[in-house]
Amino acid sequence: MTRRVTVVGAGLAGAMLAAFLARDGHDVTAYESRPDLRRVEIGAGRSINLALATRGISALRELGVMNEVEPLLTPMRGRMVHARDGTTSLQPYGNRPDEVIYSVSRSDLNGVLLTAAERLGATIRFQQRCLGGSIGAGTLEVRDDTTGASHQIGFDSVFGADGANSPVREMIVSESAASVSIEPLDHGYKELTLPAGFNGDPQLDPHALHIWPRGGYMVIALANLDHSFTCTLFAPVDAGPHSFAALDTAEAIEAFFADQFRDFASLVPDLSGQFLGNPDGSLATVRCRGWHVGDRAVILGDAAHAIVPFHGQGMNAAFESCSLLMRSLAAHPEDWEAAFSSFESARKPDVDAIADMALDNYVEMRSSVADDRYLLRRELALELERRWPSAFTPRYSMVMFSTMPYAEAQRRARQQSAILEQLTDNVNSLADVDFDRAAELIGGLTR
Repeated sequence: MTRRVTVVGAGLAGAMLAAFLARDGHDVTAYESRPDLRRVEIGAGRSINLALATRGISALRELGVMNEVEPLLTPMRGRMVHARDGTTSLQPYGNRPDEVIYSVSRSDLNGVLLTAAERLGATIRFQQRCLGGSIGAGTLEVRDDTTGASHQIGFDSVFGADGANSPVREMIVSESAASVSIEPLDHGYKELTLPAGFNGDPQLDPHALHIWPRGGYMVIALANLDHSFTCTLFAPVDAGPHSFAALDTAEAIEAFFADQFRDFASLVPDLSGQFLGNPDGSLATVRCRGWHVGDRAVILGDAAHAIVPFHGQGMNAAFESCSLLMRSLAAHPEDWEAAFSSFESARKPDVDAIADMALDNYVEMRSSVADDRYLLRRELALELERRWPSAFTPRYSMVMFSTMPYAEAQRRARQQSAILEQLTDNVNSLADVDFDRAAELIGGLTR
């Protein structure tokens, strides 16, 4: 049955969803508050290069656009950890050559999905900002940001892919028993660009995710196709001398980076200018219960389950949600209320799990990656996988290199963490591990 479908938001999740819905024959119109990023350059400071992994790739393949996406990708085989003294060490992501993640420009990937949606028959209206509306009446109020004029539009069903501050979610909450909690992180981010070298070559290894871990804060860098790197400082918002509140002058910024990230600072000639010119970014976890109202409205992506970016899964989870929602619609073609309900029931435990794991991974990235005990447990986890590949898979691999439900990955990771703790108690190297005991413990794992 063909429906008149409205998608609010044409970012990554909204553009993918519009493409899927149009492919299934629905009359799809998407409304996006920003200009068409294929024709207008998006301002610096808000992109945060993305890490594409198995879940996202699976959805892109399902949509049939991976051939267009592949030229945009830079493979990253592990974390390159930068110590205070300037030395580096690579921590591979996995045991297998294909266990890599891919750096990709948000805007370039979004452009591919917008073009695919239009090619499949969706209409996308840019600079059209949803202000709210009535699900019961089937209307949205939309403002044309080019003229300032507002108007009403009608819909049969509305899909909210409109981000962490979703107006569609607010409509659902106001017209149902849904509830939402927004958990701000007391750390924010600032985006910076590390340019290519004078000869056009990359100044860092492009095939690694670079991390400068400093305990309470960190810098990360991901490669771009032009050999520059998109870099991000994550730090406390207003607590202490290394917070964004304290970094309010060129002198303070330059002193901070010279003290904490000297090798990084030497590669960015206009560091303080970028820092003062680019906007601060905030981070939060959004958890919502009640993602739909009847068959008239549903939310997904950041509108339903925004997470912090420290496991590289925000986009991947959103793409996976698009795929799972479409499967639910296919299973209930005549009853979209049942489809929406089934989608939330199956998906919510998983997005809650990845939200928790993303928060855990922030501590790991900014601190643990430089800790000897963490490094021993990580080395052991990879060795256990080599010896018992069908029984032991490190958490990172389950999240990044499989489509195992997030909640199941979290459950298994907790069991495995307890084993790693036992096997490394009073142990200083892999050679000292009792692998007979390891075999007993792994044999007791529940699957």
